[in-house]
Amino acid sequence: MSATRMPPPQPAQRVGAAPKKEDLPTTDPQAGPDFRSQLAAWVESHRASLLDGLRRLFKQPIGSFFTCLVMAVALSLPMGLSLLLDNIQRLGVSWQSAAQISLYMQIDASDRQGEELRAQIAKMPDVAEAQWISREQALAEFQQQSGLGEALKELPSNPLPGVVVVTPKEVDKDALEALRGRLAELPKVQQAQLDLLWVERLSAMLKLGDRFVFGLALLLISALLLVIGNTIRLHIENRRIEIEVIKLVGGTDSYVRRPFLYMGTLYGLGAGLLAWGLLAYGLNWLNDAVVRLSGLYGSDFGLAGVPLPDALSLVCGAVLLGYIGAWLAVARHLRELAPR
Repeated sequence: MSATRMPPPQPAQRVGAAPKKEDLPTTDPQAGPDFRSQLAAWVESHRASLLDGLRRLFKQPIGSFFTCLVMAVALSLPMGLSLLLDNIQRLGVSWQSAAQISLYMQIDASDRQGEELRAQIAKMPDVAEAQWISREQALAEFQQQSGLGEALKELPSNPLPGVVVVTPKEVDKDALEALRGRLAELPKVQQAQLDLLWVERLSAMLKLGDRFVFGLALLLISALLLVIGNTIRLHIENRRIEIEVIKLVGGTDSYVRRPFLYMGTLYGLGAGLLAWGLLAYGLNWLNDAVVRLSGLYGSDFGLAGVPLPDALSLVCGAVLLGYIGAWLAVARHLRELAPR
């Protein structure tokens, strides 16, 4: 009986071993990693850098808070002054009412003629509003405001003329002069009066305030960049050995720079939110005194809060400043971080 030939024993496959070469998918050796792998690696790197920045900020909560607070104070100063200037423009009288043109009618002008003239002026393209004040209304207002009511009653007749008060659409010196000249030539108009000196003073004060705020903003932005740069520089010095090792094993400059850029962005975000809160609280605290003061003058004026677009611009600007400050600091010290 002949022995049955048995097949040679097959080698056992180790658990967890890599598949045989013939089982691996064939790929082009010249082709690099696909786009999906690159995108996943890029997202993972940014996520790790963001988490690392958050961990290091929360590791020193007091120092991080005071850094954000210093930045918030520097950010809130120019923004607060700008909001106060906007509120000053609304105080009392507006730009248009500050530049009203008063047309004093002739004494013999009737109320009907005054109303017709008012309607004619209101249709002009560069006029926002026209109001007719009759002689009786003018006398009543003068008696009430001057306190000479009993003395004026002794006059044989009303000496005050009717007035058409014209509010222009735009406040411009040359345009106002031209409008006043045209209105002075209308029938039954005896005199057209415009207080240009008050308009010029108000415009000069507001322009001075705008320039002051702009200059202060430039100075404080420079100071913020220095604060961010110095803070990031300290973090770089604390991680110098780690960074040298990363560069020694082939880490790129962008990989080294990324965590610090996220730290600067987080500092800016915290400072922007704190500045928003400081402005909202400060204006609300100041508004109580302003309301009491305006109430003594019979006005309901109050400070407006921080508009949402301005608040979002403040936060975005703070984030951008934090990013720029961190980038400048890392770019300056990156060439010094080569492995020794």
